[in-house]
Amino acid sequence: MASHRKSRPSATRVAGIRTPALATAALTSVALLSQTANAAPSEDGKPSLEEVEKKVDALYRQAESATEKYNAAKEKTGKQRKQVDTLLDDVAERTDRLNKAREELGSFAAAQYRTGASAPDTATFLLADSPQDYFDQTQLMSRLTSREKDAVDDYTTQQSATMAKRQEAAKSLETLTETQDDLKTAKSTVQTKLTSARELLSHLTAQEKARLAEIEQKQRAEAARKATELAKQQAAAAKQQASPSSTSASSSSPSSSSDSAYGTKAAKAIAFARAQVGKPYVWGATGPGSYDCSGLSQAAWKAAGVSLPRTTYDQVNAGTTVSLADAQPGDLVFFYDDVSHVGIYIGDGMMIHAPKPGAYVREESIYYGGESIIHSVVRPA
Repeated sequence: MASHRKSRPSATRVAGIRTPALATAALTSVALLSQTANAAPSEDGKPSLEEVEKKVDALYRQAESATEKYNAAKEKTGKQRKQVDTLLDDVAERTDRLNKAREELGSFAAAQYRTGASAPDTATFLLADSPQDYFDQTQLMSRLTSREKDAVDDYTTQQSATMAKRQEAAKSLETLTETQDDLKTAKSTVQTKLTSARELLSHLTAQEKARLAEIEQKQRAEAARKATELAKQQAAAAKQQASPSSTSASSSSPSSSSDSAYGTKAAKAIAFARAQVGKPYVWGATGPGSYDCSGLSQAAWKAAGVSLPRTTYDQVNAGTTVSLADAQPGDLVFFYDDVSHVGIYIGDGMMIHAPKPGAYVREESIYYGGESIIHSVVRPA
């Protein structure tokens, strides 16, 4: 996989893609709503339709951002739990070896006591922090056989290693607890934001819901128009590249075979994504019955034999950044300044994505929330 690593995105230009000026798609909605609703609250203090739409949009965005944090914490928790389990198994094995070494030393000390070869304080030896120190202090090391000395050395080594592993396990357990706390916090944040959004929408009248539907229809029409423009631009660029003057120079180039290999993988990823259309968005889900945005992109490219990280924050770094004009089917399109949403480009300005809570996996224009929210395009293989 080609790789172009970079730090977590910030509000800058990335490979010719303009990063958003706002964190949500509210700007487009506000422009349309201003034609049909007053910005001021009604006389009874009820929020205007514009205010409700903006708040709901922001809450969904915040929920999606929290979902990616939840995904990251969940993945981290799983890895740390495996590490802790491995360490605890290691500690148990080392403790068993330590006990056996202690028993062997105890038998030597008891034998020495019976023969009068040592002072009658065997219990002190068995309780000593370091058998080596005990034998040195009582000047018994010189009287021990080679086998007995090996037993002392083995016990001391096992004791030191066991203590070190116990400390490592305790530290890993502490880290795991902290990550589990992060997981709980992210989960609570998602649930709180979604509950608040549903509460706001529940107070809308049938007429207001109809007006919102009209606004969304206008947004989709504008998004489709922008997608058509991009499709024409890309078609023109492809036609120019396929002209006789450029074909002879590029038909046998290494990049041609590379593009062909990528196209084969991308086709598999897109085919998988299309098969998921109609399945519900569920935050934190990775399939097969439901997906969130990064869960869908990860599963689609896994079907093509490419392993992607779990979260959008990491997926945006798992490939080569290209310009929007050069986007090819299979590329990943990332949105918002915090890179909290992703879709799979299918060509002609369209993508397949899992949009938001309450929605379903669908094909949609990459301009569904306006041009300003497009962050970057990444080719993952």
